[in-house]
Amino acid sequence: MSVDLVHFTPVAALTGGLLIGFAAVLLVLGNGRIAGISGILGGLLNAAPADRAWRAAFVLGLLASPWLFKLFTPLPMATIASSFPVLVAAGLLVGLGTRYASGCTSGHGVCGLSRGSVRSLAATVTFMAIGFGTVFVTRHLLGG
Repeated sequence: MSVDLVHFTPVAALTGGLLIGFAAVLLVLGNGRIAGISGILGGLLNAAPADRAWRAAFVLGLLASPWLFKLFTPLPMATIASSFPVLVAAGLLVGLGTRYASGCTSGHGVCGLSRGSVRSLAATVTFMAIGFGTVFVTRHLLGG
């Protein structure tokens, strides 16, 4: 294994991780809610009117953050090497997995693990193992 030192950005990665952790702490302390994106977004669609404001603010913050980041440094180029049908299928599978796991990687991996949740540990290990396996099969066995 080697590290691509040209594209290695430890400061940006550390800063992003700290900001995610800080946002999760603020949400749980200020609102008593877990910062799981699937639950926040899903709840936005059918939430009580009093519950919509913080959910909308959270989602808008997620959408606005790249624009704020862009003020300080250029955004990296995104390259998507898959076809549209593959992306749609992948999105549907992620959504299905999120429903079966009762949460997404942000809810289980960031917030659940920090609370010591055994269920979140099992979900995160499963997410990661399936992800590793999928990359191995598609890149090394299927040649994609």
